Amino acid sequence: MGSRKKQMAEIIKADKKQIAFAKLNNCPTSPRKMRLVADLIRGEKVEKALNILRFSQKEASRRLEKLVLSATANWQAKNEETDIENSGLFIKEIKVDSGTMLKRLRPAPQGRAHRIRKRSNHVTVVLGAKNNIESK
Repeated sequence: MGSRKKQMAEIIKADKKQIAFAKLNNCPTSPRKMRLVADLIRGEKVEKALNILRFSQKEASRRLEKLVLSATANWQAKNEETDIENSGLFIKEIKVDSGTMLKRLRPAPQGRAHRIRKRSNHVTVVLGAKNNIESK
């Protein structure tokens, strides 16, 4: 039984080596605006995704560009012996979840108050390598 556990652990370790991720927490942009940009790059190769983000006019694209670069650096740290250009990195998964909400009050007519919700989000980017998937 110990040998099977060891073999399974080695398989899991090899699979995790081909995946890298980066997180951005409490980004002060609404999740809806961030999802618009995240949908543009979901499933794309990293080089193409960076070009899309670089030439996008949205403010959220700047933050996502830095996040993708961070995930790429994390992948490079795990796989120092392999080359990024030949690995076929692509955006395997990108999630945008809502974060904390700052609640403020704005004065309204006739002594009332309207609540203003300043939203934030959490973004998770997961990169995968295509060349090892095709060889299996």
